[in-house]
Amino acid sequence: MKSSTPGFVQSSVRIFDLSLGDMLWSRRTIFMALVVGLPVLLALIVRVLFELGAPINRNLASGSTLFGLMIWVFFIRFAVPVLGVFYGTSLIADEVDDKTITYLFTRPIPRGAILIGKYLAYLACTVFVVLPAVMLVWLLIVPIGGSLAAGFVALVKDLALIALGLAVYGAVFAMLGARLKRPLLVGLLFVFGWETLVMAVPGTFKTLSIAYYLQGLVPHAMPSDSAVSLLQQIFQDSPSLTRCLTVLTIIEVVSLWLGARAIATKEYVLEQ
Repeated sequence: MKSSTPGFVQSSVRIFDLSLGDMLWSRRTIFMALVVGLPVLLALIVRVLFELGAPINRNLASGSTLFGLMIWVFFIRFAVPVLGVFYGTSLIADEVDDKTITYLFTRPIPRGAILIGKYLAYLACTVFVVLPAVMLVWLLIVPIGGSLAAGFVALVKDLALIALGLAVYGAVFAMLGARLKRPLLVGLLFVFGWETLVMAVPGTFKTLSIAYYLQGLVPHAMPSDSAVSLLQQIFQDSPSLTRCLTVLTIIEVVSLWLGARAIATKEYVLEQ
């Protein structure tokens, strides 16, 4: 009787199961907890000051506004791309550096499934840590001059937006990790160099950045009061909701396809 070789989906699930535990208990998870812990700590400080009677609400329209701004500054523009870089580029690069990639290649599974399974493990790991941190910030900040019930719909949109950002950035940098020898440097230059530069200058170059399309989704996720209206005016050339979702989906799918194809065809030379 011939032993059947597992299909692509089944192989991806196996790699996912194998990788998830290692990721959750890795040093990168500690780094991730520190990154997302900063806005939680800041939210706790603001809430304590408010409860002690500090005149915080005089300078802010509401806790919902502050929460929306924290989502943009701390999560969308910093935590999400940083985690995408450090996790995504390491999915294959770490296997090469540790010389364990040959072990995975000897398994009777399609090579491309290795990248997909590890990518899904990255997504589960980051979502498991980042989204609870967002909810803690929401619970601490939104009650300042507002109510949790009124801000729940906005929270759901913000959680979906952050999960989408993690998925897209992770896919792009997973592809770079599969194709380049030193992907981390390229990823950092893209996030803190290219994206920062093109988002700060007028012109069409910003359409070549992920942040531009995530930015187009922010007004839909943030409450519509005075501070957010000002933010919308600053980013008044943001693309439509449909265009943002379409482009981001295409970027994710194409990146994963290119990364899986690179794994399937590339010969990895292990350094002695």
